[in-house]
Amino acid sequence: MGQEAKCVVRVGRRKLEGTALLETSEVLLRGDVRLKLPFAGMKSVTAKEGVLKVVTDDATYAFELGPLAAKWLEKIKNPKPVIDKLGVKPGLSIAVIGLENPAFLRQVKERAAAVTTGRVPKGSHLVFFGATAVPALGKLATIEKSIARDGGIWVVWPKGRKEFTEDHVRAAAKKSGLVDVKVVAFSATHSALKLVIPLARR
Repeated sequence: MGQEAKCVVRVGRRKLEGTALLETSEVLLRGDVRLKLPFAGMKSVTAKEGVLKVVTDDATYAFELGPLAAKWLEKIKNPKPVIDKLGVKPGLSIAVIGLENPAFLRQVKERAAAVTTGRVPKGSHLVFFGATAVPALGKLATIEKSIARDGGIWVVWPKGRKEFTEDHVRAAAKKSGLVDVKVVAFSATHSALKLVIPLARR
């Protein structure tokens, strides 16, 4: 997740209240009414006097964000690549398991120092762990033993499934002695939650 803010959204004469979230490729509103505005569907985006105005084919949405309006405009017009949000940097040792995404794997290999698929070498800085069902999360405790003490595990799972949600991932992390620190929209279909070893155990 990029940023979130409590705000009022005006849509014509309607006034909506809730929490606006700036994701990797969309703006969301969570409240009595839920909105989902993908960047790709925005005809125009402007920011003036603390109001972010988003025009789509269906309507014009005015998000009253204050100082965040200009910052969100910049992020919408120049979105940060997902690989950057995931913290993949030159020099890191990366492991990818259970994740079928050739484009992502190619990007990781182009940037990281070492990339291993199918297993987690000792001392891996980041692990991308694709999971499609709750039982798979039982592997977290084993993966944790192989990562660098200041490393992290990104759990990647399909969006929109009630039987497997972010709450399930957090519960499994806690059971394995890990804490979550960041959530990112991995793609249009998947979410990712970063887990790390608590400072007291490093």
